[in-house]
Amino acid sequence: MIAKRIIPCLDVKEGRVVKGTNFVSLRELGYPVEMAKSYSKSGADEIVFLDISATNEGRETMMDIVEQTAKEVRVPFTVGGGVRTIDDMTRLLQAGADKVGVNSAAVTNPELITQGATRFGSQCIVVAIDAKKVGDKWHVMTHGGSKDTGIDAIKWAKEAENRGAGEILLTSVDTDGVKEGFDTPLTKAVVDTVRIPVIASGGVGAPEHFADVFSETNVSAGLAASIFHENTFTIKDVKTVCKNKGVHIRET
Repeated sequence: MIAKRIIPCLDVKEGRVVKGTNFVSLRELGYPVEMAKSYSKSGADEIVFLDISATNEGRETMMDIVEQTAKEVRVPFTVGGGVRTIDDMTRLLQAGADKVGVNSAAVTNPELITQGATRFGSQCIVVAIDAKKVGDKWHVMTHGGSKDTGIDAIKWAKEAENRGAGEILLTSVDTDGVKEGFDTPLTKAVVDTVRIPVIASGGVGAPEHFADVFSETNVSAGLAASIFHENTFTIKDVKTVCKNKGVHIRET
């Protein structure tokens, strides 16, 4: 049995870690390299950086952060946000990222997934899907969760897999920052459709929420931001609760 992963996510804007609710109302929380270093030491299995400003200036700032992080942490880390081309992927991987995340650009140009997987290997390509419930389906949202593409999120996850994605980072826009738990129906729908690992994201408010999604779906990892950044709970707290509930978890 493959151990479940606990992943802190750092949303980076203009060189600072920020967090909001339902993708808005952002507030600054700290410095990304120092926070990543702390999480690495405290038992994080991986780390995800999302450059949510992704302007030219933001991208240059992010490259510096990636280079510094690669020197300081000993766990794999993924970088996404504003990745639009193979050149963007190349620069991030050369700077030290282990994986790159693509979102809006992949929706616009799905061939980007195939090109990235061919060039760097599927293990380097993470397709981030921001999904929102619309009627009886989930739609893919882009532009920070603000634009409804009308694309079926479940079908898009399958297409991403077919095009060579090595992993799906699935965020529920509906539960993001709400702290009432992961969107289990959405997570299960995607996990049951694809064979590649899926990371659940959006809605964590307590360690039990990780244990719940691991128990109720076959998701590979859980990702959270607020509860770790605000020191509400530690990664050790989460792993202890998961182990006590019978979840096979990596040791801290």
